[in-house]
Amino acid sequence: MHEFFLYYIKKKYVIMFKHLISFIKTVYQNYFEIASCLSAVFIILLAIFMDNFLELEACPMCIMTRYAFGLIAFISFMGVLTNKLYRFNKLLIVLSSLSGIAVTGKQIYLQNLSSEEIANLSMGCGMPLSTQIEYFGLIGGITNAYQGGPTCAAENWRFIFNFAEWGFIFFITFLLLTCIKLIKGR
Repeated sequence: MHEFFLYYIKKKYVIMFKHLISFIKTVYQNYFEIASCLSAVFIILLAIFMDNFLELEACPMCIMTRYAFGLIAFISFMGVLTNKLYRFNKLLIVLSSLSGIAVTGKQIYLQNLSSEEIANLSMGCGMPLSTQIEYFGLIGGITNAYQGGPTCAAENWRFIFNFAEWGFIFFITFLLLTCIKLIKGR
């Protein structure tokens, strides 16, 4: 009786796993833009939730990461509306993913510096991003924030990975899935 019960449970999990894989393939093949848009929006909403309810303060690099997710969401949404610009749309998602990878990669690098190296960093993350853009201009503000600083090197939250590492994983995922879609076509 015990063996039959274990066999039944295994069979049920295998069937459930096959259904899940089938669902993921269907979404990827038929609803890629919608799934990309919704997942990027969900990540932004999660970050806003963490700011407001967990009382975390986002550094300028975290804000730039949100903008990269926002670009992916917007471009994906435009891809749903305009089917003619398929390749251009995918190339823009690739560029947005690469910019997100650059920002989160730099933040991960800063977070792994020693305390002595962090103390020697410039104060690129000392001011909010909006203030830096107002003071230095768009390119100067983004460049200054990208240099990083002690605020960006702080690790305030962790669930297996910290927020920058999760962002890096999601940007890599967006990049790889979009490149596969670009290579295979529609």
